[in-house]
Amino acid sequence: MNTLAAGSIALPLDNEQTERLNRAVAGLSPAELQWVSGYVAGLAAGGGSAQAAGVAPASSPAEALTILYGSQTGNGEGVAKRLKAAAEDQGFAVRLSSLADYKPSSLKRETLVTFVISTHGEGDPPDDAELFHEFLLSEKAPKLAGVKYAVFALGDSSYVNFCQTGREFDERLAALGAERLLPIVECDVEFETEAATWTDAVVAELSDILTAANTGPVLRAVEAPALYDRSRPFAAEVLVNQKITGGGSGKDVRHIELSLEDSGLVYEPGDSLAVIAENPPRLVDEILEHFELDGGEIVSVDDEDVDLRSALLRDVEITAPTMSFLKAWAAVAADDELSALLEPANQADLVEFFDSHQVIDIVRRYPADVTAAEFTGMLRRMAPRSYSIASSLAANPDEVHLTVAAVRYDAFGTAHEGAASTYLADRIAEGETVPVFVEKNPRFRLPADDVPIIMVGPGTGVAPFRAFVEERHERGASGSNWLFFGDRTFSDDFLYQLEWQRYLKQGALSRLDVAFSRDQAEKIYVQDRIREQAADVYAWLERGAVVYVCGDAKHMAGDVHTALIDVLVSEGGLTADAAETRLKELKREGRYQRDVY
Repeated sequence: MNTLAAGSIALPLDNEQTERLNRAVAGLSPAELQWVSGYVAGLAAGGGSAQAAGVAPASSPAEALTILYGSQTGNGEGVAKRLKAAAEDQGFAVRLSSLADYKPSSLKRETLVTFVISTHGEGDPPDDAELFHEFLLSEKAPKLAGVKYAVFALGDSSYVNFCQTGREFDERLAALGAERLLPIVECDVEFETEAATWTDAVVAELSDILTAANTGPVLRAVEAPALYDRSRPFAAEVLVNQKITGGGSGKDVRHIELSLEDSGLVYEPGDSLAVIAENPPRLVDEILEHFELDGGEIVSVDDEDVDLRSALLRDVEITAPTMSFLKAWAAVAADDELSALLEPANQADLVEFFDSHQVIDIVRRYPADVTAAEFTGMLRRMAPRSYSIASSLAANPDEVHLTVAAVRYDAFGTAHEGAASTYLADRIAEGETVPVFVEKNPRFRLPADDVPIIMVGPGTGVAPFRAFVEERHERGASGSNWLFFGDRTFSDDFLYQLEWQRYLKQGALSRLDVAFSRDQAEKIYVQDRIREQAADVYAWLERGAVVYVCGDAKHMAGDVHTALIDVLVSEGGLTADAAETRLKELKREGRYQRDVY
């Protein structure tokens, strides 16, 4: 990095000030320097000084709006930060915190607290809210008379327990005696409009509860807006689209390299890349044929007129059904079986139904006559698909790599395809472009360079660990790296085998334990390898190792969690309950991080 010399150019700083400035910015990344630049610009524009910038912290929670967030992919954190900015613009003191960093016992001392909370998977809290969620629903939670609150819940209606964590927060806070400032807002994957409306509603209520500081215009760091997002993605050129499973594999896994040249996009190991995909054209044709509809008919999607074929191809969700669609279809189909499935007592059957049916299966099984406008009106706007980034930007300047398993299967007598995975694998050739944007994942980050790490990533869950090892190798990090990888067969499913072997030879990968479930009569998985290496796993934990798990949430993540408990029991002499408590402590310390889906 270049530094300033007071004598080389005319500067309004003396030697001491110049030296302090150089020390302050030494070692900052380009992104961090951009933030500092915006911060200083904000000070200059307001005529303030570094000492006077910002809002003075409230002396107690009762004097401030407290904004707490639990966020799996960063969307909730973004909503929380926008509320903070809006409240500060009106002169109110604000305390912003991740639920992972908030002391639960402080809740009873709040005057006004807002929660921006995501639901992860089938009704689970995000990792950073797990401990607070457990406390709030326990007998330890205090009475909250005098506390006002509002909940903004984010979720995905393709899961049965849509916004479940937000609903649990809202109901439990009321049961503890807190008063709703506003009704809970439940948002699907497209949440921006609801977030803006909710933010305005909260800020409008503040003057009746809190006293504005009346400090004049608020000076804060000027954050550069995201260069690209879901409303304005970057068109990334496909550089490589290579199958990396063998001919005998039952899976088609692709290594995909995309160019970020001239985009200004940056990412860190652990982040995800969101892809704005198109639905399978064959599936579009099947739907048009089923309803005997003309693809040229004009329908309205988000108040924009578009032909039906284009809407089904690019605008609406036709692979994963949602709860809103299922309820709407049950109403027009008037089928007793489908209506019964929606009863609370049949939730387990409903979860299985969602897992096994696409929209086309539902409309075929429970037929009904609808117009093109009625049908598209039942469907959710198509959501971007997120993939763990499989590369280090330091090792691959201007590129981002993905590891994508194409979803293809037969069900109900017909072939089925995933939307984004087959879009990437089959329908985008090298030289073409893919609309993308980066999604930050601050809860899945590498530790200091000298800290050992244990990575558990079977199948495509290995993607972020390829990025981790590349990054640490590029930085010359001294911390040891241990990878547990698993898949079906050694010969056809050992993803990135040559790379791992090269890293082992170079010392960038300290240990590699593999589990190929179908190479022997008895199925062996990564959790079995963890138990086999229990003594060494425990020794690494005692040395301060950070454990990372990425991949399937439904089975693998829970099985690995149980295996880690078994390690703490067998090697650490803990009871199962004490081992569970220890893993929770490791999560709170950032030493047990998961990116599961």
